[in-house]
Amino acid sequence: MAERILLRQIFRRWRPNAAASSFKRPLTRTIYEQHYYYATAAATNGENCKKMEKKNDEKWLILPSFNGAADGSSIGKKLSGVPADANTTALTWILKCCPHLPRCLVQKLFRLRQVRKACSNAETEEKRPRRVGAKDLMEIGDTIFLPKSADGGSPSTTMMNQSFFNEKEREFVQSLELYKDAAIIVINKPPGMPVQGGLGIKRSLDELAAKYLRYDYTESPRLVHRLDRDSSGILVMGRTQLSATILHSVFREKTFGASNDVPDSKRILQKRYWALVIGSPRRREGLISVPLRKVVVDNGKSERITVVDNNHMLSAHNAVTEYRVIASSSSGYTWLELSPLTGRKHQLRVHCAEVLGTPIVGDYKYGRQAHKKFEQQSDPASNFKPDNKISKFKHDPFGINFESGSIADKQLCLHLHCKEMILPHIAMALHQGHMISDLDSARIESIELDAPLPPHMQRSWDLPN
Repeated sequence: MAERILLRQIFRRWRPNAAASSFKRPLTRTIYEQHYYYATAAATNGENCKKMEKKNDEKWLILPSFNGAADGSSIGKKLSGVPADANTTALTWILKCCPHLPRCLVQKLFRLRQVRKACSNAETEEKRPRRVGAKDLMEIGDTIFLPKSADGGSPSTTMMNQSFFNEKEREFVQSLELYKDAAIIVINKPPGMPVQGGLGIKRSLDELAAKYLRYDYTESPRLVHRLDRDSSGILVMGRTQLSATILHSVFREKTFGASNDVPDSKRILQKRYWALVIGSPRRREGLISVPLRKVVVDNGKSERITVVDNNHMLSAHNAVTEYRVIASSSSGYTWLELSPLTGRKHQLRVHCAEVLGTPIVGDYKYGRQAHKKFEQQSDPASNFKPDNKISKFKHDPFGINFESGSIADKQLCLHLHCKEMILPHIAMALHQGHMISDLDSARIESIELDAPLPPHMQRSWDLPN
């Protein structure tokens, strides 16, 4: 009997300690609170606690510490001549570090209070990460913690693990390269290939770049601007998250600052397109500045962009384009050079069709009626043979016919090509960007790019007037 009472007393004394050593917590505790409890008890429980700590570390995605000097958006603004915003929010930093995470998902994590921040302030007694709001500002050295389950792996990584390399695809994609350095990679986008994946799209350039244009980089090239599926020409990608952020900021500031009267020679980013249009504009050169908005047509089945009269409409955005005539033909076609100062969707196509009254050849969306009038006027050149130097797209492994679609053919392809681009030397900006305040856009060298015409546009160019 005495032994039973003694055992009962020992058991009562042992139970609380046993509960503490097993680290049982209420089920309502968050994953991180469990993790922190493990960490604080590590000194008392040795290797067993280290194993539990390691196990729970796997449940958290720890982002790189915030470094204001490496803020790509601030560098991009500085290069564009815009005062850099030194205030970076927690939401902005997460989106920069994890571009594959949808913005809505990150915002949901903040609403569910699942985002933590560890402050780097040496005066802070507690180093324990605390909940952080989406608009809370980041300080140098701050570290963000996200639930590991929210990551799920980047799309490019998942794709790389599930796909096999195809030698013909690799040769074709790498043959599109125009320029490459430590920060960017530039390709001459062929017509008919979508830039980004989506519903019903089997192959897109961002997916192909992730497979075949990474080279020795651990990161996949990232898109920083877009080209329409049927257009062609210069497409710039950032080779790292930082360079992509800088480029994206440069392209964005170009659109925001387009209303300023800045000489063309001083613009940090310049783009020039070549387009073959039906008819001829009244003036040989000029500036188009009209607002555009999106409208839904066909009972909601499709949408298009159109010119609006009221620039103060909430859904309208001002679009600015410079144009000049390059060459004209007696058959009623005109070659134009188009310099978009803003980056609105279908901007050049709408400006040509609705403002100049000269729709781009092959643009049936905005110039169907004009094409009907001209379909009987073109004289097919059956004996024309394309130059060998433009036959580089001929052996396409994706089944796209790049040789047809000129004005000598029955079915026309879109004649819109991003021919030239001048942009800042991002690699140099990164080299000098350890102090944003020291950056000077006037001292940063520029890169001048030129993309040869696609075969169908080259054929139309070479045909006799």
